[in-house]
Amino acid sequence: MNLAKMGLGALNAAQYKLKTAAHNVNNAAVEGYNRQTVLTQSAGAQPMGGGYVGRGVETVTVARSYDSLLFKQLTSALGYGAALKSYANEISQLDTLVADRSVGVSPALERFFASVNAVASEPADPAAREEMLGQANNLATQIRETNSYLDRQRNNINAQVTTVVEQINSYVERINDANQQIVKARASASQHEPNDLLDQRDQLVKELQQLVGVTVFEQDGNFNLAIGNGNLVLGGDTVFPLEATPSESDPQRIVVSLVMREDSAGNKLSIELDESRLRGGQLGGLIQYRQEVLDDVQNNLGRMAAGLAAAFNEVHSSGLDLHGAEGGDFFSFKGVNGLEEAARHIPSVHDIALDNAVTVTIANANQLTAEDYRVTPRFTGAGAFEGYDITTLTTTVVTQAAAGATEYPAASDQDLDGLRFTFEPNPTPLPRPNDFWTVQPTRNLAGAIQVEITDPAKIAAAAPGTGESNGDVGLKLAQLQYDKTMGGGTMSVTEAFSQIVNRIGVASQQNKTAMKAQDSLIEQTYAAQQQVSGVNLNEEYINIEQALEQYRAASRMVEVAGTMFDTLLNMR
Repeated sequence: MNLAKMGLGALNAAQYKLKTAAHNVNNAAVEGYNRQTVLTQSAGAQPMGGGYVGRGVETVTVARSYDSLLFKQLTSALGYGAALKSYANEISQLDTLVADRSVGVSPALERFFASVNAVASEPADPAAREEMLGQANNLATQIRETNSYLDRQRNNINAQVTTVVEQINSYVERINDANQQIVKARASASQHEPNDLLDQRDQLVKELQQLVGVTVFEQDGNFNLAIGNGNLVLGGDTVFPLEATPSESDPQRIVVSLVMREDSAGNKLSIELDESRLRGGQLGGLIQYRQEVLDDVQNNLGRMAAGLAAAFNEVHSSGLDLHGAEGGDFFSFKGVNGLEEAARHIPSVHDIALDNAVTVTIANANQLTAEDYRVTPRFTGAGAFEGYDITTLTTTVVTQAAAGATEYPAASDQDLDGLRFTFEPNPTPLPRPNDFWTVQPTRNLAGAIQVEITDPAKIAAAAPGTGESNGDVGLKLAQLQYDKTMGGGTMSVTEAFSQIVNRIGVASQQNKTAMKAQDSLIEQTYAAQQQVSGVNLNEEYINIEQALEQYRAASRMVEVAGTMFDTLLNMR
């Protein structure tokens, strides 16, 4: 039995405890730090004449107080909270814009139709006509400005997506570096865990989770990372970077692509990720807002503009102006020859030679929806081109159109949702399986609406054969405020915009409610995680005092061992 050795073992254990407690205190406020604890065990005992006598204490390792389940719950909650926050940042601004009753489209609609009523009451009054023309221009301006705001928000989201993708790549690289450091540390001390490195890697994952939803699975000590539909961004020691690129189907939309490899010329070979699978974190919130709100609002605003112009132009064309001339279009769309041409330009993806193979026109604005569509070529089982499929993107309903090119001599038409799809009879070259055309019929209409008439006298308020003081057509124009001229006869123009406002308001309120609930969940999960892993300074103070007492006792033990040894030496 070596009393001095036992004392030194106790001294070492006490020193480990003092250093670990001091380390805990110093890192108490460090985000992601997990409390560390010295694990000790009995050094065993040896048989002596009077029984088994203990050999003292030995230090096993320094362990961190860590619960992987609580950590995953916390990171998941934080990631979803970040998504809700980024979603809220966008929708709150839009909600404020459209809900304002003093400016914007809603009051502009009311003032416009009030001015139409005034002309219907006093058709020959120049002041009333001037007011109507002014209010019409104001309405068109408000619609265009609202659309411009949506365009700016879309561009801002594109910029944010680009920035977040760069940040994600940086985090993935840092986690890869942390993986390598941890592997090296474990190799150099196989019986002990590099606690601080593990904490740092966990913190990086937690911060990454607040940028994008990520799945983590450990293999051979490494964290592998996947996003979206199981797309690896880190596998082993290989990083697959993300890239913010214009969408193949919509160049105005910045999407996330995964770079698989580079060819011998240094060209990146990448795949565009499915946006519907990218959820969680700031990126997920931005994409979800763009999909669920921004696209829908801009499409519906364009549909409202088309419905307003079509209905108003139809009634206005039936009247006579102050000069007895037939009324023409009151509203028009800048850069477009008539409303029916507003959705015409549909470029092909993959083959510019097929740009004119598919054209789309507005046949009936009353039947328009806020849907986008994708046209793809259809082939027989033997691989022969036989026509086209029109897929409604939201519902994924497929409408088959246009029989095979050899079966019709002229262009083939397909009417769907107020649109007329026209297909070139003998496209050259023939479409290939990966060709497609994206159709966004109402997306840009709100930004193009304008008032065609510039002379108040050309407002056609009179019915034919009644004289310039007649306002029968003017009354019909005023009635359009309430007539069901949109959505297949289910809503008026004003109801169409109210529906847009209500959708935004509901989505905004749902987001606020979800954020409140999520904040509470984060708080609860964090408290539970800190209960296990957090540093309690009062507890550490007690640990320091206990370790100090142990150190003093162990020092006394070594001193006694020395005294006993000196006594033995003096016995000579």
